[in-house]
Amino acid sequence: MPSRSAARFILILAISLSLIISAIAQSKSGPARKNADLAARIARVEAGIPPIPISGTEPPEQLNLVKLMQLYKCPGLSVAVIDNFKIAWAKGYGVIEAGSNTPVTLHTLFQAGSISKPVAATGTLSLVEHGKLSLDENVNLKLKSWRVPDNEFTKDPKVTLRRILSHSAGLTVHGFPGYEAGSPIPTLVQILNGEPPANTAPIRVDMVPGTKFRYSGGGVTIEQQLVMDVTGKTFPQFMRQTVLEKIGMLDSTRSLSPNRAKPTTFLRRPWLARC
Repeated sequence: MPSRSAARFILILAISLSLIISAIAQSKSGPARKNADLAARIARVEAGIPPIPISGTEPPEQLNLVKLMQLYKCPGLSVAVIDNFKIAWAKGYGVIEAGSNTPVTLHTLFQAGSISKPVAATGTLSLVEHGKLSLDENVNLKLKSWRVPDNEFTKDPKVTLRRILSHSAGLTVHGFPGYEAGSPIPTLVQILNGEPPANTAPIRVDMVPGTKFRYSGGGVTIEQQLVMDVTGKTFPQFMRQTVLEKIGMLDSTRSLSPNRAKPTTFLRRPWLARC
């Protein structure tokens, strides 16, 4: 019969071996469990579309993501889920355009539209942080290629970067319809002046800056020209170096080069194409 100390040693050894075996088992099942949990999360998103009313006489229909794409004749889309400031998962669905056999992947480019405005603001505010721009000075002090035309509305309050970023600068042109692929693309100054081939009106101040919120894509276009004039770089180059590369958005661009235009039908300034 073993002594009390020997028995204690055997008990401790048995517990240790049990813990080691349990840890090994968990480490082997960990990736499988993680993959199963991820698959379940993806399935919940794919099947979790709220019921949609198809007609006034029928009850709302429960759809999944594939049926939703069919309903709205959407050939392809991508989904990215953010959890705790990180991409939990991302997945492509469908094809890049109607009639194509090319599937949407994690590297397919889509126009991000106006959600790129805060991305542009991030780059612009880096210039403020480094003292190259001021939030509250007249933007005409730094603009070189073009200047905001003064009028009766700008006699005292001026158009400032803070007001542009907060859509309170009194600037016109709500948004931009875009340009068909293959059609002439205007320069930024032509867009600012509303000159052909631009298809929008001149960007002007038509109310006293700082008095009212009004959404203005035209103001963001002025922001783009301001950044270019201050840095001496093209806007795609500036955004790539200042923001996109630093946060790992390597498949993202503000360039309108033809080889990066697809799968979009329309090209827009100054918006961001993103994967």
